[in-house]
Amino acid sequence: MSRWKGLPEELDPRVRQLVVRLRRAKDYSGLSLRRLAAKTGYSASSWERYLAGRSLPPREAVEAMARLGGDDPTRLLALHEVAAEAWGSGAEHRRPPAGPGTGTPRPHGRALRITLIAGSVALVLAVAATVLLAVRLTDGEGKAAATPLTASTATRAPGSPKQPERERPTYTCRAERIDGRWYAGNSRTQKAILAKGHAGPEVAEAQCLLRDAGLSPGAVDGIFGPHTQRAVKDLQKRSGLVVDGIIGPHTWKALRE
Repeated sequence: MSRWKGLPEELDPRVRQLVVRLRRAKDYSGLSLRRLAAKTGYSASSWERYLAGRSLPPREAVEAMARLGGDDPTRLLALHEVAAEAWGSGAEHRRPPAGPGTGTPRPHGRALRITLIAGSVALVLAVAATVLLAVRLTDGEGKAAATPLTASTATRAPGSPKQPERERPTYTCRAERIDGRWYAGNSRTQKAILAKGHAGPEVAEAQCLLRDAGLSPGAVDGIFGPHTQRAVKDLQKRSGLVVDGIIGPHTWKALRE
């Protein structure tokens, strides 16, 4: 059996354990450093550094030594993974410069996975932040369903051809109580988010219900203007809700009761 020199005292115990197992496997194989180099593809000088604890062998070298030395490759590779973590955290100064035949360890797989996971988390957080900024804080849950007024209502540029005016829809209020809730015949929504600037049948429905509640939303024209907003705030104040002038699920509930 070979007489091995002592390992450096400052060598991390996790690296020391790997080197000791590699030395045992080398003794078991009975191969010289030159023959070991010929069978593994790593130079004799590289193996000399590996077995002296001066350089960390790559995974392929460890696996090759396990096959030649009759050791368990899985166990030896597990020791290499632990040793690589210890080597990377406190032994950067012991790594030789990269180059052909030096056996410099390749980037560790776990470090690469951590980098990819960190990048994915950063991307998810960025997307979530964008979505949160786009969501309006309302008095409960629900999704926006009303359509804001579009640019079609903007003043046309001087000299441009006159565009035919679109006829605005007319809305009527036909109050009807169904399953304990009031409906005005324009929309049956209970979760649409409505705010100043929105327009459509949902707004007309709210205007009808506000008017039936004794409030003054202005004309029932399906346009969420300042009069409608003021009437919504009056209803919210009367019902003990958050007074923000935005119609959400809780305000719809108060309107339909």
